[in-house]
Amino acid sequence: MYLLILWLPLLGSIFTGFLGRFLGHKGAGIISVICVFLSLLLSLLAFFEVGLMGMNCCITISPWIEVGLLKISWSFLFDSLTVIMLIVITTISSLVHLYSLEYMQNDPHLPRFMSFLEIFTFFMLVLVTADNLVQMFVGWEGVGLASYLLINFWFTRLAANQSAIKALVVNRIGDFGLSLGILTTFYIFKSADYFTIFSLSPLFVDYSLNFGGIHISGITLIGIFLFIGAIGKSAQLGLHTWLPDAMEGPTPVSALIHAATMVTAGVFLLIRFSPLIEFSSAVLNILIIFGSLTAFFASISGVFQNDLKRVIAYSTCSQLGYMIFSCGVSCYNVSMFHLANHAFFKALLFLSAGSVIHALANEQDMRRMGSLTKFLPLTYSLMLVGSFALVGFPFLTGFYSKDFILELTQITLNNNLRNIQGVFACWLGSLSVFFTAFYSLRLIYLTFLNSTNVTRLNIVKSHEPSLLMLVPLILLGFGSIFIGYLGKDLFIGLGTDFWKSSIIILPCHSYFVEAEWLNINLKWLPFIFSILGIFFATLINITKIHGYLYNTFYRELCFLISKRWYWDILYNRFFVYPILNFGYFVSFKNLDRGFIELLGPYGLSKLIPAWSFLFSKLQTGQLNHYLFFIVLGTCFFLIIVLNQIQLLVFYLVLVFFI
Repeated sequence: MYLLILWLPLLGSIFTGFLGRFLGHKGAGIISVICVFLSLLLSLLAFFEVGLMGMNCCITISPWIEVGLLKISWSFLFDSLTVIMLIVITTISSLVHLYSLEYMQNDPHLPRFMSFLEIFTFFMLVLVTADNLVQMFVGWEGVGLASYLLINFWFTRLAANQSAIKALVVNRIGDFGLSLGILTTFYIFKSADYFTIFSLSPLFVDYSLNFGGIHISGITLIGIFLFIGAIGKSAQLGLHTWLPDAMEGPTPVSALIHAATMVTAGVFLLIRFSPLIEFSSAVLNILIIFGSLTAFFASISGVFQNDLKRVIAYSTCSQLGYMIFSCGVSCYNVSMFHLANHAFFKALLFLSAGSVIHALANEQDMRRMGSLTKFLPLTYSLMLVGSFALVGFPFLTGFYSKDFILELTQITLNNNLRNIQGVFACWLGSLSVFFTAFYSLRLIYLTFLNSTNVTRLNIVKSHEPSLLMLVPLILLGFGSIFIGYLGKDLFIGLGTDFWKSSIIILPCHSYFVEAEWLNINLKWLPFIFSILGIFFATLINITKIHGYLYNTFYRELCFLISKRWYWDILYNRFFVYPILNFGYFVSFKNLDRGFIELLGPYGLSKLIPAWSFLFSKLQTGQLNHYLFFIVLGTCFFLIIVLNQIQLLVFYLVLVFFI
């Protein structure tokens, strides 16, 4: 049963990919949807057995790599952390598959699209079920490959080509860091298995590596390398630039990447390695700083974006920052709870945006929308639910996890546990709530409530989608309302033993009891910031008061933020262009075309014209002649190096028979 959860998406991808021409749109759609829905049902059974009944399962299929101490098997681990990820991945993937049947019905390459979606799901399932680092890395790289294929699905578009290559190249940096982390882990622990690494972690707290006389803690170094991998995959500040550009793919791809699969892989990696990261305060402080900065800068960037999907993409980047600095304050279970909650309302937002884009003939600029409540009332209602859940409005799904993360940061600030890190986490996280509320309501006003800027032809033709698109939206809407309430006591309730040994939190880092005794006025702080963001967004869109604020400073600040803080320009100017110039002027022109060619056959032929005629005669284009010279050269090499006449005679006889 457990292995079928992985095999079904793979089989569906193979069938729809290789037999899509024979199956057609309907056949490919039916097979792909059935496979992922069956995987969802089996994931629910696994959740019941493992999560609720407490029966962890580890399945070893066969040995894979055995070289000295390195022994790796194809094996799969199903614990509480894994089954939650299985539920999230298969649920969102099933609804996205169903949604795609209608959204992509006019695309001639629908079977290929469904195949890519399923292979994406399969690699993510491999990533979360692996019980060793090498097998996890297979899923990690597979997710990157599948994201490239999906973002570049409409490969005739230049913007899609550029975005897919950018996502692949930027993630190479994070993947390089993760590979260094895997190598360092094996060097220290002599194993890549999770059980071995986690059981030995307390014994290596004082272990250090010597680099040029500098002693670095081994656990800290591993944690930093793993976090570099998470920075790339989960789009943290510095390597976040690929995430907004990934919107060039079809909208269902955006929902799958941002809600349940690729961007959550880095957060899952950090939560999985909680038994190791807990023993390094330096890594925890780095997580707090990077996570809070990412949440803050991404939330500000979303305020001045005009592309509907790009606004939601920046909100994803901001929410990932919350998950990361929640790991930094050693609240991995709260981070996992927010990850599961975020999957539902973020998928709802993206698929609702797809419904709007579908109704307006692929229009994505919010400035060219407006007054869609009369034409898309159900989509408006569901997008409003998703937006308020994102903001953390009381008693919706986002409220139960997001506000609790902010309460925990306030505890670290009050107790002065980490000084500047506590200040970062508390105030930047709280300010991010304000900007999140602002751009969420700005999106609602520009898209649905303000005066319309849609062309008459599009507004007349706009209508609600069919049931194939509405059913996933309605189910995600219910999830965005109830999932947080239903899962709160199970995941983060006091005294719950749901996570068991899959998440380790040291007693000195546990703040859950203190959160219950936090000052009630501080608990209201996130709600107050949310209301202020909603108020200012309403004020600006109703009264147009921003016209009075339009001075030089305000204009330049808005321009800076709308250009995404010039991250891409800085990267191009200081990294990309110098590397390209070095590759062309130094490596290619001076070394390859200059030094090497002048000392090689080309230079010698120009130096002695007679030799040029001789060399040209030797190039006959026949394979047997080239084999003769290869063997003859090998003979002379052996004479010089080994000085063995017997081998020379043997090779000459061999050449004769050839």
